[in-house]
This record gives sequence, structure tokens and C-alpha cells, in this order.
Amino acid sequence: MKGERKQNLSLLLKALLVGIFTGLIVGLFRLGIGYLTTFWLSIFQKAHQNWLWLVAIAAAFTAIGIVAGYFVKQYPHVGGSGIPEVKLQLQGKLTLKWWPILWRKLIGGILVISTGLFLGPEGPSLQLGSVIGQGIGEELKESKTDSRVLIATGAASGLSAAFGAPLSGALFVLEEVFHNFSPRVWMNALAGTIAANFVVANIFGQRPSLALIYDHPFPSLLYWHLLILGLLLGLLGHLYKTGLFSCKKLYAKITILPRWLYGLVPLMLVLPIAYFLPLITGPGSRLILALPKLIAEPGWNIIFILLFFYLLRLVFSIVSYDSGLPSGIFLPVLTMGALIGAIYGLFMVRLHLLPQNLVINLIIFSMAGYFAAIIRAPFTAIILITEMVGSLLHLMPLAVVAFTALIVDDLLGGKPIYDSLAQAMMVKDDRQEKLSGNEDQLTIPVYEGSQFVDQKIAQIKWPKSMLVKTIHRGSQDIIPNGQTRIAAGDQLVLEVDANERGQVYEQVKKLQGVEFDG
Repeated sequence: MKGERKQNLSLLLKALLVGIFTGLIVGLFRLGIGYLTTFWLSIFQKAHQNWLWLVAIAAAFTAIGIVAGYFVKQYPHVGGSGIPEVKLQLQGKLTLKWWPILWRKLIGGILVISTGLFLGPEGPSLQLGSVIGQGIGEELKESKTDSRVLIATGAASGLSAAFGAPLSGALFVLEEVFHNFSPRVWMNALAGTIAANFVVANIFGQRPSLALIYDHPFPSLLYWHLLILGLLLGLLGHLYKTGLFSCKKLYAKITILPRWLYGLVPLMLVLPIAYFLPLITGPGSRLILALPKLIAEPGWNIIFILLFFYLLRLVFSIVSYDSGLPSGIFLPVLTMGALIGAIYGLFMVRLHLLPQNLVINLIIFSMAGYFAAIIRAPFTAIILITEMVGSLLHLMPLAVVAFTALIVDDLLGGKPIYDSLAQAMMVKDDRQEKLSGNEDQLTIPVYEGSQFVDQKIAQIKWPKSMLVKTIHRGSQDIIPNGQTRIAAGDQLVLEVDANERGQVYEQVKKLQGVEFDG
């Protein structure tokens, strides 16, 4: 027991180290994006006086597309948000080299996101943290199990540093990425997120990302608005996911450009958008913070303008992300949610069904609802919005909208977007991998309703090449035998061959008869 506590303390210190380094790297990442974004906006302003600046911008954006695309061509997993890659790594289905991804994602992400494409830094920040955790684990020669904990810690720390939201950073990794709520995981993940947030707050001066002021409580008599809004967000969130996968098929039909240069398409399309509508470019934080002024006059004209903004951001965020450039969709998703809330709220004000001072509430609630419908991580959505706006008010309305939107998407057959992206990424291969001879571990939670509950170890037809090594039950560690009964809430530690970890994971999931991976 004493030796185990010493090991846990050692891992916790390493998790803090991962958080500190992640805070530094993601802080530089955000700083670089901020400076370059300001630079490009100033150049677009100059283009209004001299159109030749547009030619220079087009040439520069072409160069950025070539450089970022070449990074992706060299290492395909540099493209996109990186969250599906982290999920597959933690499941044992993907092996990556951390250093080539780290510097390419850092440079490529800064170059791409600063151009004004409707893309965010949050997914890349999560992957940057994960490869930092992987690198520290490899350099310190950690076991595979502890290395995965450090990867998860880095991922959580990256999201914390990107949003200034340590609680939701840890919760997202547990709820949507790692699907493991064991104390060994969440304690280290939380330690890393706190360390990363401390670094970016004190070195880079990070504050709550979306400090929107809303002082008016939402009356319970008006909760029917939340149900309608949740229904709308669920429908539109499902539409967004459908569009995201449909656009990939359109890109596949492009024959005049190689795949690694698809990024040139959105980089050229963003030129007129940034020239005429600079406010709505980028991840969307500028637009969200401008909404309180835009909704001050609830006329039909502003409703149509916001509707146009939403449709433009819906289409172009899909076009931008599906190009494969290093980027994420977190903040763009929140921006679209905010626009939906503003449109709905102003519409109801015009019908005299909602006081105007409550529109800002619906903007905030809608960010959580749209996020929950698309990402399918409702607890993260609630805590993330709470941390980002810097207020603990109105947790109940947030929860009502988030869970209503989630239920609607579920009824429509929606799946977590990162699970779908991860599945699309995996290359189907029916060939059996040879056993590596190296031991690895897999921790499986047993939920209420699982087929394992009340079953003896010997009664379950386990996959070959694995052994139930330990059962974590509360504060106890049980060394099982064939007659040991499994209880709801147990954590099963399985010993598997390193090459079969992912395969065993899928087989055990089917045996349980209950989804335990989100």
C-alpha cells in the first residue's frame, strides 16, 4: 500500500509537469494566433485603401495553405482537431510519434487559424497537450498504463489552457475522450488542468474567454422557451453533423488539387468574407462578445442579419474544417449556438413573448445546447459555458437546454461527432496482428445494467489472450478468481497483449451489452 501511494504521488507530480509544459506551449499557441490575427485584420483594412493589398494577402494565404498542407501530407494526423487521434491512442488503436506532430501542429495551427477561417484553436490545443504528455511519458520511460494517464492529462490540460476552464478540460477528457472516471485518471487530469490554467493566467494573462454579463434570472414561467430552444438546437446540431460528413464527399470529387492542398479552397473563399465582414471571421469570440450590442435594437432587420451570419458560419465552418487543415470546431460550434439563441430570443421579443433583457440568457444557454447536441458531452457543455462566461448563475436553465438538445439528437440517431470522425479515420484491415509479447492493461468500468453485474468471472466468455487482473471496488483492490462476482461500479483491470488492446476493448464492450464509451 505504501509503495502504491508513492507511485501515485510520483505520477501526480508528473501530471503537474505535463500541465505546466502544456500551459506554456498552448499559451504560446494562443499568443501567436492572437498576434497574427490582429496583423491580418490590419492588412485587410489597408486593402480598402489599396486593392493591391488583397493580391498580397491572396499570395500569403496560398503560401500558408501550401505549408500547412505539406505538414499534413508528411504526418496526416496533424490535420483536423486531433481529438479523434487522442481517442484512438487512449483505446490502443493508434500509435503516433509525438515530436513531429507537436511542432507541426503548433506552427500549422497558428498560421491557419489566424487567417480568419471559421476554425478554433481548442481541438489542436488538446492534441498539443496530449503529445506533450506522451513525450514526457516516453522520456521518463513510464509504463503503458501510466503513459495513457499522462496523455489524458495533457489533453485535459490543453483544453483548460485554451478556454481558461480547468474543470471542463478535465471533465471533457473523462466524459468524451478517455471514458474512464477512475480516481487515477481524474485526479491527475484535474491536477494538470489546474497547473496549465495557472500558467496561462499568470504568464499570458488569460481571463474568462467569453465574459458576457447577464444579471437577470430566467423565470420558471418562461421555461417553455428552453424546451423549444433545446428542440431547435438538437435539430440544427444534427444538421451540422450531417453537413460535416457530406462535405467530405464533395472534397473527394475535387480532381484539380491533390488532397493535401484542399486547404487552398477555404483560404481563397475567406478573402471576400474578411474584406467585407471582418467581425464574423475567425473562431467566433469577437462575434459572440459583440452580440450584446447587436441585440440592443430588436428589429426584424437585425434578426435577418444574424440569420445570415449563422447560415454563413454554418456552411463555411464545414468547408473550412473538412479541408483537413490543422484546426478545431469547439469555438465555431459555440458561436453558431450563440447566434441561434440570439435569433430565437429576438424573434420572441418581436412577438411579445419574451422580455428583451432575457435574450442574452438565451444566447448563453444556446451555446451549451448546441455543444451538447454536436459533441454529445452535456456535463462538459454546462460546466464549460459556466467557466467561460465567469458566472455560476442559471445552471438549471443550462441543463434543461443542453439535455433537451441531446435527447433530440439522440432520437434522430445522432452519434458523438468525435466517435464518428475516429471511426472514419480507422482503416479497415481484416488481417490479424501478431501478438507482441508485451503486457498492457485495459481498465473497464462496469455500469448498472451491464451484463457483467452479479456474474462470476468464470461465467463470462472473455476474449482470448487476456486476464482479469484486478477489480477496483471503492477503496478496495480485489485479486479475483473464477468465483468472484462482479458488481455495478467495479473497475476491471484487464491484462492484455499490447497489440490486441483495441480489439479486446471492442469485444468486452459487446459482452457488457451496454455502451460505456460515450
